[in-house]
Amino acid sequence: MDFDLTEEQRLLKDSIDGLLSDSYDFESRKKYMKEKGGWSKVVWGKLAEQGLLGLPFSEADGGFGGGGVETMIVMEALGKALVLEPYLATVVIGGGFLRHGGTDAQKAAHVPRIIDGRKTTAFAQLEKNSRYDLFDVSTTAKKKGDGWIIDGEKFVVLNGENADTLVVTARTRGDRRDTAGIGVFLVPADAKGVAKKSYPTQDSLHAADITFTGVEVGADAAIGNPDDGLALIERVVDEARVALCAEAVGLMDVSLKSTLEYIKTRKQFGVAIGSFQSLQHRASDMFVAAEQARSMSMFATMASDFENARERANAIAAAKVQIGKSAKFVGEQSIQLHGGIGMTMEAKIGHYFKRLTMIENTFGDTEHHLRRISQASGLIK
Repeated sequence: MDFDLTEEQRLLKDSIDGLLSDSYDFESRKKYMKEKGGWSKVVWGKLAEQGLLGLPFSEADGGFGGGGVETMIVMEALGKALVLEPYLATVVIGGGFLRHGGTDAQKAAHVPRIIDGRKTTAFAQLEKNSRYDLFDVSTTAKKKGDGWIIDGEKFVVLNGENADTLVVTARTRGDRRDTAGIGVFLVPADAKGVAKKSYPTQDSLHAADITFTGVEVGADAAIGNPDDGLALIERVVDEARVALCAEAVGLMDVSLKSTLEYIKTRKQFGVAIGSFQSLQHRASDMFVAAEQARSMSMFATMASDFENARERANAIAAAKVQIGKSAKFVGEQSIQLHGGIGMTMEAKIGHYFKRLTMIENTFGDTEHHLRRISQASGLIK
C-alpha cells in the first residue's frame, strides 16, 4: 500500500500541528481541564475556524469531503497534544451517524452547527451489563403517536456533561441481547426526563451517567431504521476504533520521544542512564512497538473503507489488538524509565499513559478483539 501523504494532506498535518503547538502545551492543558466540562471552548472555536470540525463531512453538507486518512492525521495530532476537546465524540461518532444514516433534514439541522463549533454531541451507548457488546441494549424506545418515548440508563458517556445532543441507542423490540430491534435516536441533552451525573475520568476527560425517564422525541429523532440499526452502529463504532488507533499512535510517539529525552539527561553514578545498554534495549523495543502500532493504524484506516462489513470488522479488530499491546508496553516502559517522577501529576508522561490505558479499554479491549478475531476465524465458538 502507498502510505505517502498527498500535498493537501501534508498541508493539513502542518496546519493542525502548528495550531496545537501554539495553543496546547502541557501547562495550557491544565488550565483547560478546569473549565466547565473539562475542555476549552476557545480551542474548539479554533478547530472550527481551521475547518477541522467539518473535515469528514461532504461538500454538499458544508464540509470538506475528507476521508479516513484525513481523520487519522487529525487524531494522531490530537493524541500528541493530549487534547481534551470532544473531537471523537462529536465529529467522528456523532458526525459518523449523521453521515452514514442521517436524512437530509437531520443533516441540515445538525451538521452546520457541528462544523462551526456551536454544537457538540455524545454517544450514549454503554449500559450496566453490556460491556463491549454493541447489541446488548436494555434502554427502550416505545412508539407514541409518530414519536418515541425513551427510558433507560447509559453509563460513561464521554462529553455527556456538555453535549448539546445525545446520540442514544435504544431497543424498539425484542429481548436485551437480540441483534435486531435496536435503533439510534437524536435526543436534545436538555429534554425533559434527561438526568445526568457528571465526573472526570482517569485520563482527565469528562463523562456522565445519564438516565432517561419518559423522554419524548419526535419521529425525526430516529437515525436510519429504528428496528434495524445495529449495522449502522457497528460501522460508526468501527470508525471510532480507527480514530482511537491513530490517537494512540500520537500518544506513543510523544511517550517514546519524551522517554528518550529523559534518559539522555537523567544521570546516575555520574553518567546519563541512557548510556546503559539494558535501557537502550528497552528504548529500542519501545520504538519497535510504536512502529508496529503505526503500521496497524494505517492498515485500519485503509480497512475503514471496506464495503464488506465482516472484512472491515476483522481488520479493525486486528489493529485494535496491536494498538492495545503496543500501548501497554510503551506506556509501562515510559513510566518505569522515568522512575518515580513518572507517577506524579506534574509529569506529563503519566497523563499520556492514562490516556493510552483508556483507549485500550474503549470499544473493546485487547482480549475482546482477540476473541472476535478467533471467532471469525472459526478457532473458537
